[in-house]
Amino acid sequence: MEVIKYDALQESLYHETMENGLQVYVLPKPGFQKTYATFSTKYGSTDNHFQVEGEEEVSVPDGIAHFLEHKMFEEPEGDVFAKFASQGASANAFTSFDQTVYLFSATENIPANLETLIDFVQNPYFTDQNVEKEKGIIGQEIGMYRDNPDWRVYFGLIEAMYELHPVHIDIAGTVESIATITKETLYTCYNSFYHPSNMLLFVVGGVDAEEVFELVRKNQSSKKYTPQGAIKRLFQQEPTKVHEKLREIKLPVSLPKCLFGFKDKQIGLTGEALIRRDLTTKLALDLLFGSSTKLYQKLYDMDLISDSFGHEYNSDPNYGFSAIGGDTKDPDALLKIITEEVKAMTASGFKEEDFERTRKKKIGGYLRMLNSPENIAHEFTKYRFRGGDLFSILAIYESLTLEEVNARLRDHIDWEQLAVSLVVSP
Repeated sequence: MEVIKYDALQESLYHETMENGLQVYVLPKPGFQKTYATFSTKYGSTDNHFQVEGEEEVSVPDGIAHFLEHKMFEEPEGDVFAKFASQGASANAFTSFDQTVYLFSATENIPANLETLIDFVQNPYFTDQNVEKEKGIIGQEIGMYRDNPDWRVYFGLIEAMYELHPVHIDIAGTVESIATITKETLYTCYNSFYHPSNMLLFVVGGVDAEEVFELVRKNQSSKKYTPQGAIKRLFQQEPTKVHEKLREIKLPVSLPKCLFGFKDKQIGLTGEALIRRDLTTKLALDLLFGSSTKLYQKLYDMDLISDSFGHEYNSDPNYGFSAIGGDTKDPDALLKIITEEVKAMTASGFKEEDFERTRKKKIGGYLRMLNSPENIAHEFTKYRFRGGDLFSILAIYESLTLEEVNARLRDHIDWEQLAVSLVVSP
């Protein structure tokens, strides 16, 4: 068992790699009543074309990672949710672009709930009948998202930006793509991506690290896994430029929804370099569009934005993009003013005092996040799968400079890389 100490944060992280390759991390939080655990696989919606070392290339239907997540909760003896509930735990799962996460939170019966979490994820049960039944359930879910204006404007922006990279494909797939899923394709994906060597177990809260490791060691030693080679994700070469400048969708909305953003030109970053770009970009966006900026106040006073206006930045080694916007009565006027103001800001750069204030705010938000077991678990796994360390963020924030943020501002705000997504009434 390895102990990693972060003295500046007063945290001690415990780590061990099981014999089958499973990575296990435990973050004890003395005094915390709640324990939160995630069991995650580095497998998301973009992994639709891959090759396991020593095996043939495989292409699978869009939406299969999300479909597989749904099916994992079904076992011959019943629904796993009911078992968690009987043990006083709340369980859930989600699929993102690059990971699938199974989780529970509880204040009691932690060993039993941890065993349940590990065992059901490592015990798939797919039949022709339950796969067919799930197609109807997920088909309804897809229909709900197709009618959701916020979801459509968000994915409309990604579709406008990306032509070939599967990040532009809805995480749930389409009704047509999931119709081709069989139990055989589910087992192919499960056996490829749910091998322990591609997974990470994270436990945070009022737990004893050695007790957790002893439970996991015993649990894993009773199961047999043959070693598996590396997984190669196969992506088509994505053009640098945006796929479309404008994507407009017609849906009944009381106010138009407008999202715009910039597609990164440089990809391939991993580890600390990726985290550093992530933090630098988010800081720059906050300096441009945060609720305390003059631009935000100007747009609010003109009644062009509401509290729905916000911004985010998403990236992994293979893509990166910003998304900015919200509800607006006049998308054209909003974009015109933002373009003028942001061009001026890009030319002049940020002021030192604004940079320092925003950086301190970001550090404060990060430190508050470390009091939330849920946020720690999700952020830790996300960064670890991308080769980084959540607990290095404080040191990175402290080392950021105004010059670095201004350089990133000018690199990311490239008007040739701008795409716009609108949802407007028919």
